[in-house]
Order: sequence, then structure tokens, then C-alpha cells
Amino acid sequence: MPPERFFVVHGTAAAAWFVLLIAQAALVASGNVRRHRQLGQYGVALAVVIVVLGLYGGLLAAARPGGFIGVPVPPLLFRRAGGGDDDVRRLRRAGRRARSEPQSHKRYMLLASIAMIEAAVARWPFDFIAQPSPVPGLGTFELVTCLFLLPLVAWDLVSRGRLHPVTLWGGLALVATLLLRMPLASTQAWQGFARWAVGLVG
Repeated sequence: MPPERFFVVHGTAAAAWFVLLIAQAALVASGNVRRHRQLGQYGVALAVVIVVLGLYGGLLAAARPGGFIGVPVPPLLFRRAGGGDDDVRRLRRAGRRARSEPQSHKRYMLLASIAMIEAAVARWPFDFIAQPSPVPGLGTFELVTCLFLLPLVAWDLVSRGRLHPVTLWGGLALVATLLLRMPLASTQAWQGFARWAVGLVG
């Protein structure tokens, strides 16, 4: 499959995840928990597909002469030492384990979805996205991604009077990953691994 056609498939799968997320929320809101659980099995399969496509897509993008289209990072930082795909995989796995705890489950699913949108945010057609971030260690697109945590934080404070543990620790883990991955990915060890991995598809 030509690389650009592959990215259409990758984008379609990611879009399907968000359609499924909305549908699942609507099913629970209407009281149709049985159908929600049935549909969730397809969500598990889709999550696996998205992670695999994301890993391979990162290699393909890094192998292109221009690197990532519309994403302001050097090509060999394609995975950035434990980037978004790792976050998504861990959060979805935790979400599956927490299915018997609805309050935890839905927060894990939201956090996984927030972790997915970073690449899309980086491609927003706004000048400020390419400007330096006011927060040291974070690009502007990464900072904007973190801001998507705020509605969840606000909901917890209004509905519970305090942060749910998943919101607190999951949110902190997401922010910490964004802060730490670039320094780690700039090391010689990571750069050597990245060149080897990109060579597999280049």
C-alpha cells in the first residue's frame, strides 16, 4: 500500500474511534448498557488496530524526506521515547480492566482519546500552534492537548468536589510523558534506535 494511502486508512481508523466514543456515551446515557458492552468488544479490536497503525505510520512518516507533514518535530523523534501510542495503549488496557467500575472506565477512555489527538492538534491551521509555548518543555500543540484535560477536571470538581483518582494520576501521567519524552528522545541511544527502526521501512 502506498504510504499516503496508508495514512488515509490510519486517519479513518482514528476517526472511527471518536465516532465509537460518542456512540458509547450515548448508549449509556439512554440506559442501553447491554448494547454498550457489546459494542465495546469492537472498540477493543479497533484500539489494537489503531495502535498498530500508529506504530507503523510513525515509521513511514519518519522515513519520508520531509518527515511529518504539519507536525513541528524532527523525523527521528517519530516515537519520542514512549509517546502517544504508548499512552493510548496503557490507558485503553487500564480502561478494559476497569469496566466493572464505570466511573474509572469512562475516565480512562477519555484520557486515551485525549492522548490520541496530539497529532491532529499539531496540524491545526492556526499560526499560534507553531509559536513557542509559554510552558518550558512543552510545544504549543502539546500544551493545547493538555488543556483538553480541563473539562474533565472541572467536571470532577463540580460533581464530586475533588478529583477522581483516574483523572488525577492519569492526567499527571499524560503531562509527565509529554514533558519527559523529548529529552529522552534526543539521547544518542534513542537516535540510534530510531535510525535502525526507520531503516526497516525506508
